[in-house]
Amino acid sequence: MTRIRAFAAFWRDFVIGDDWRIACGVLLALAATAGLTSAGVNAWWLPPAAVAVVLGLSLRRAVSRNRPD
Repeated sequence: MTRIRAFAAFWRDFVIGDDWRIACGVLLALAATAGLTSAGVNAWWLPPAAVAVVLGLSLRRAVSRNRPD
């Protein structure tokens, strides 16, 4: 059981990493892309745009948290 738990912990840390919000944003972008593609929409542009938005929000949150008062 220890090896299974270690394997699951590795993948959790690898996928989620330091910020669960980024992982959720990317997951939502991939789900939206899959949904749009299955509806016949050419949605190749959505994942790069979503990553740029999620990265910007993450940087904004990090900068505001570390700003001296």
